[in-house]
Amino acid sequence: MATEIKVPVLPESVSDATIATWHKKVGDAVARDENIVDLETDKVVLEVPSLVDGVIKELKYAEGDTVTSQQVLAVIEEGAAPAKGDDGDAGKAKAEPAAGAQEVQPKADAAKAEAKAPSSTRPSPASGGTAGLPPGARFTAVKDGIDPSQVEGTGRRGAVTKEDLVNYASGKTAGVSGGARPEERVPMTRIRKRIAERLMQSKESIAMLTSFNEVNLGKVMAMRKELGESFQKQHGIKLGFMSFFAKAAANALQKYPVVNASVDGDDIIYHGYADISIAVSTDRGLVTPVLRNVERMGFADVEKAISDYATKARDGKLSLDDLQGGTFTITNGGTFGSLMSTPIVNPPQSAILGMHTIKERPIVENGAVVAAPMMYIALSYDHRIIDGKDAVQFLVDIKDQLENPHRMLLGM
Repeated sequence: MATEIKVPVLPESVSDATIATWHKKVGDAVARDENIVDLETDKVVLEVPSLVDGVIKELKYAEGDTVTSQQVLAVIEEGAAPAKGDDGDAGKAKAEPAAGAQEVQPKADAAKAEAKAPSSTRPSPASGGTAGLPPGARFTAVKDGIDPSQVEGTGRRGAVTKEDLVNYASGKTAGVSGGARPEERVPMTRIRKRIAERLMQSKESIAMLTSFNEVNLGKVMAMRKELGESFQKQHGIKLGFMSFFAKAAANALQKYPVVNASVDGDDIIYHGYADISIAVSTDRGLVTPVLRNVERMGFADVEKAISDYATKARDGKLSLDDLQGGTFTITNGGTFGSLMSTPIVNPPQSAILGMHTIKERPIVENGAVVAAPMMYIALSYDHRIIDGKDAVQFLVDIKDQLENPHRMLLGM
């Protein structure tokens, strides 16, 4: 029996999706719940699993095609076994893909297939073409079946080097008609294009301003050192810095609700809860999963939620629900070594808090110069509704909480 695999129902905010990667091709066996294809939307990558055990009978679309909700992506012959044949006829038993569709074979598999192919089917160096090559380059040319005459050398007097041959074999542009000045044109992913659009929207529609302050994290670091081991034993998660910042922000948002508000036309919407978006960097771009009701969460709850989101983001498992909403954002450029930055507000939110790297610097305490672990913090905000006084007091409140972390434990 044939089973159709369809595009999942997409939320109203997502009109369509792009086929990013087929993980199966026509004739492949597939198990129930095994991922068949990745669909890339403006926000996340969705995995589409098989509904049954069987064999891929037909692929309706190729990678790069655009699809909408409930369109048929593939057809699976339920309970069938992979087709087998002799004398090169194995493929005849497989169903052919629909017109315009494309069978997808990962590059790594293609490379393995070429490596296993008989030498008569692989490219071989031109007769005598390796004579003038250095020993390492000659070995690489023979091993990979490369004709050195097809490779542009970057060595002295245009000599072909081993690196040129390795780059040529791996498909890189260096070593191929480009020499030492390679270029490559790659289309933006859907997520990257959406990020670009939203950043431009923010710059063009928001009267954005950034205020700065600095925080002495000595007491936070001392608390983590003193209680970190016990915290991990009790809760099964490490006590990081982000939970301190998230809780401090949630407390400050309750005191300065305009920082937690958003603009809708000529109206200001005040949110009585702190749904904090945490910026997470992935291979496909920046995503901002949301911690909901942080004002009600404990430190362990925050750490566990952040850890779960980080794992899901790394594995491409974030759902659209994970990214929807958010009344305020925290981004941590310090993980990459940023000393100071002006983060961009994520509309329709009105503010974003930027954390930065911790540096030990000299400060004055009680009339004495001491070394302390200092961090610059930045608040970018929509000046249309947030006055400078509110922004500065919000930052000062966060500074006071982090320099006196017991205040957070007492809800002050």
